[in-house]
Amino acid sequence: MKTYGKNRYIAFTLRILLWSHRMMMWISTRLGLKRKNVGEEGYDILLTGTFHSANWILTHLKPLSLAQHCRRVRVVTDFPIPPLDKVEVVYPAAWLVRIVGRVLARLLTFAAVAIHSRPHVVGGFHLLLNGLTVSLLGRICGARSIYFCVGGPAEVLGGGILSENRIFERLREPDLRIESMLLRAAAGFDLIITMGTGARDFLRERGITGEIQIVSGGIDSGRFGPINDLPTWDVVFVGRLVPIKRIDILLRALKVVKEEIDQVKAVIVGDGPLRQELEVLARDLGLKDAVDFTGHCADIPSILNRSKVFVLTSQTEGLSLALMEAMMSGLPAVVSDVGDLHDLIMNGTNGFLVEDHTPEIFAERIAALLRDPNLRGKFARAARAAMESRETSCVVRQWDAILSLWRNGDVLRTNEQCAE
Repeated sequence: MKTYGKNRYIAFTLRILLWSHRMMMWISTRLGLKRKNVGEEGYDILLTGTFHSANWILTHLKPLSLAQHCRRVRVVTDFPIPPLDKVEVVYPAAWLVRIVGRVLARLLTFAAVAIHSRPHVVGGFHLLLNGLTVSLLGRICGARSIYFCVGGPAEVLGGGILSENRIFERLREPDLRIESMLLRAAAGFDLIITMGTGARDFLRERGITGEIQIVSGGIDSGRFGPINDLPTWDVVFVGRLVPIKRIDILLRALKVVKEEIDQVKAVIVGDGPLRQELEVLARDLGLKDAVDFTGHCADIPSILNRSKVFVLTSQTEGLSLALMEAMMSGLPAVVSDVGDLHDLIMNGTNGFLVEDHTPEIFAERIAALLRDPNLRGKFARAARAAMESRETSCVVRQWDAILSLWRNGDVLRTNEQCAE
């Protein structure tokens, strides 16, 4: 009873939050500033987001900053960003972080910069709470607003219960009313960027008629590429160690594989709240010497180049950056058939899609690739070829097409394809 009452209180609070956002959007639409003209130098773009790695930043920010019609990208974040041409970083003041916390300090700083500088475009990665803040500031400042839907349908399904947002994940059960309110909020953006077709189709099916473009982010083919190093690991996972990734399934699958291939070796790259629990599980399964936990690693390309097969056992995904990097590195993959992963993996051609999320099925697919070097090589070449349209230069052209249409006053209608 206490849990039920607490869930009702949380749901009520979130509904009030979203209703307030809707009212402020209505007011700012009528009282907000008019859009600024775009000069010859191009668009000033202001973004914010919760970034988890330098690779993630390079994938999404670099192609946008390299676009011909982009003058400057400012990013408000508390994550250290590597130097990039035309990219300026604004960090929240330390005193503000101490007073209100990291997330609120970042969003307040973002709002201050937006109101002071009046950029042509404001954008936020994830709807909660970055996107909600961006849509409102876009109306106030007279800027176009972009919602980067990098988490896929999980950002709104059930009211954001699977979004990994610390506020919305407190819901104890799905709330369709909050889901509807989040979808209505998403419809208020000038442009929604999804990573793949699944997220786009999900939003369309739920009534969003505005502009949606698929821009997956660009992978540097020079940085991630096949190298003939002797492999150190048979299986590699790269990602955050959180419940939604279901790394427990991966470990149980490795136990099954080990019964057939005794010397199998795996590496789990990344960190998170489940690390200690997963290390204990690995020991309990007899995998202490078979699985390496590296924690955060700056040199992901080196690890991918010394691995044979990439595995992702997630419960839900958008379009996995880690999978894109692995495929560009020439790795076949065994992944859950969820989210937009089918945009990358052609089952039986460059990897395996697993519908039945059991350790036994994952183990069967992993073992098939480890036993057969010829099949692994065939899949590896196909994986690399499938990534040509996701290369950085291709994504730069996508952004130039979008910004060019905006600049010419045209309406975006279809996704711009990468043409060589």
